[in-house]
Amino acid sequence: MRKRPCALLLFLFLVVLLPAQSLPEFEKKVTEFTLPNGLHFIVLERHDAPVVSFHTLVNAGSVDDPGGKTGLAHMFEHMAFKGTRSIGTKDYASEQKAMAAIEAVYDKLEAERNLEGRADPKRIQALEAELKASIDKAASYVDANAYVRIVEENGGVGMNAGTGMDSTNYFYSLPANRIELWFLLESRRFLHPVYREFYKERDVVREERRMRVESSPQGKLMEVLLAMAFMAHPYRNMPGGWAGDIEELRVRDAEQFFRTYYVPVNMTIAIAGDVLPAEAKRLADKYFAALPKAPPPPPVHTGEPAQDGERHGVVISPAQPLLMIGYKRPDQVDKDDPVFDVVSALLSSGRTGLLYKEMVRDKRIALAAAAQASFPATKYPNLFWLYAVPSPGRSVEENEKVLYEILERLKSEKVDAASLERVKTKIRAGLIRSLDSNSGLAEQLTYYHVNYGNWRKLFTGIEEINRVSADDVQRVARQYFTTESRTVVSTIRPSSQGVPK
Repeated sequence: MRKRPCALLLFLFLVVLLPAQSLPEFEKKVTEFTLPNGLHFIVLERHDAPVVSFHTLVNAGSVDDPGGKTGLAHMFEHMAFKGTRSIGTKDYASEQKAMAAIEAVYDKLEAERNLEGRADPKRIQALEAELKASIDKAASYVDANAYVRIVEENGGVGMNAGTGMDSTNYFYSLPANRIELWFLLESRRFLHPVYREFYKERDVVREERRMRVESSPQGKLMEVLLAMAFMAHPYRNMPGGWAGDIEELRVRDAEQFFRTYYVPVNMTIAIAGDVLPAEAKRLADKYFAALPKAPPPPPVHTGEPAQDGERHGVVISPAQPLLMIGYKRPDQVDKDDPVFDVVSALLSSGRTGLLYKEMVRDKRIALAAAAQASFPATKYPNLFWLYAVPSPGRSVEENEKVLYEILERLKSEKVDAASLERVKTKIRAGLIRSLDSNSGLAEQLTYYHVNYGNWRKLFTGIEEINRVSADDVQRVARQYFTTESRTVVSTIRPSSQGVPK
């Protein structure tokens, strides 16, 4: 009972804020246009401060990696700010020849390696030395960090990129009087891509996998969960890619991926801040209209077959025991998508979540326990994900048992009205926080436009959350939290005899 005033205060806070962010009012500030080549822009006017945020979403992620070339989409994140034909180089003509020489030597090396049993080890060694020398020569023409330096010298902040399963994102902010600089830099990256230091960045991507997966119990367990839960669909591959694939990626692979997926019709750009739509349109025509029109890329055709039995996996690790569970669920456009959001919030909304209260606070069998509505992404059917970190002296099996008991209560007992309203309020608060900054707004506008076909889903999604009932929660729990659709993975410690305990 003592928690209800806090929820009430938060609700009153939202009541004050929501009218200012209501859809009709918001629409007045938004302008959309699409260039003849298919590139879509969303412009949001916010003249509170002389700053503008830019967010470019390419509707291609690791789910689109070609077979045998996982990690390729991720490579573009690493190549994002290497520069252009005129930025980042000391002598582009010479650099271009040096990069071509790398590929010529690499072709010879690859051909020799492909001879397998007939390959000449001495020739391979000589070609490897020649390849390294070619890479070093090309690197001598690089003006390192020139692109980033130009942005920062002109007041740019928050410059970054990210690769997900479903998309690749590029973003940063600039002072309002520098917006033309962004149009110039961003358009040239896509008009004439330069695969500068590709193999250096390939090594970085490989090292990231070593650090985040191969040397991380959490990363290993997550990789096993995905590989077991998805037998066919490419969600089974981690965004960073598999080691053997990464090590063999070539520039020609990146060029083909770019021609297929980095086409105007597959990209969306949001601009939020102190900007005039007419000026944004003028600059878009000036700089981005030159991008060649191309057909949309092919969708992912491989569907995941129905799971007809529980799957179990283990990872032997001396580290802290971990438990991860995934239940199959439909994609983001399914009618039950908002219900999964509510269920996730009921289970895992900080200290008020059922998992924390029962497993961490009361029974003290876990150091942490949480749920996530969608994993690893949302565009295609995915997983409702749960995890637990057992407390010292408590077992994975004990945590698993209690976690199932909590899920079973969602099936047998309807959630009370106060709890349901509390989590809905938290979800609404999360949305409002995301609308508080130009960069957050630009990100949300591109995401909702690409994933739902209309950025207005950003607002109408709240209405869908509000309509979720206790009956919906119970129905979804009964329908999807089944043994047959469940994949369970955990770490186990090795014994002194080398046999898992």
